[in-house]
Amino acid sequence: MKKIAILLFTASLLVSCAKVSKEETQKLNGYWEIEKVILADGSEKDYKINMTYDFFKIDKDYKGFRKKVSPQLDGKFLADDSSEALEVIDNDGKIVLSYKTDYATWKEELKSISDEKMVVLNQQNIEYHYKKATPINLIDGEETK
Repeated sequence: MKKIAILLFTASLLVSCAKVSKEETQKLNGYWEIEKVILADGSEKDYKINMTYDFFKIDKDYKGFRKKVSPQLDGKFLADDSSEALEVIDNDGKIVLSYKTDYATWKEELKSISDEKMVVLNQQNIEYHYKKATPINLIDGEETK
């Protein structure tokens, strides 16, 4: 029993110490929706339904943009012309997403990313948990890919 506890502790330590590489930020590309937010005081807010998703596009030079889009019933997304310029920066082993608009600049740390999940931490110590979003088609009854 003691060996199992040590093994579990070691495994959790290894997972928690895993760092995001700059190359992994290519997984950002696509649509993401917020699953939950953990506020600086530790309280959580779950998001059951999202009226907007975040769309990320990162090029091979680690520059791109993020924009808000609204999913539509036909499987398409509605977007306006506004977006946030985005640059991925490796800051001493921490991956930072640096945003810029005409009105503001800010940064978020990319804490973890996989093909299906992502966690970012902003400068106010608020943690955003995202899940990969896929379009749905409720009009034709067909699944949109």
